[in-house]
Amino acid sequence: MIIANILELLRAWRRYNSSLRELNQLGDRELSDIGISRSDIPRVAWENAHR
Repeated sequence: MIIANILELLRAWRRYNSSLRELNQLGDRELSDIGISRSDIPRVAWENAHR
């Protein structure tokens, strides 16, 4: 049980970092097109990681 929780936490962390990298590569115009600002990136990445 504990190992499964740790593995899920690591997977979520990897998804979070992946989302951060992808969103940070977008320009301000592209971010605006999808409805987020640069300051929203951590929140959006966090929400994506926990889906």
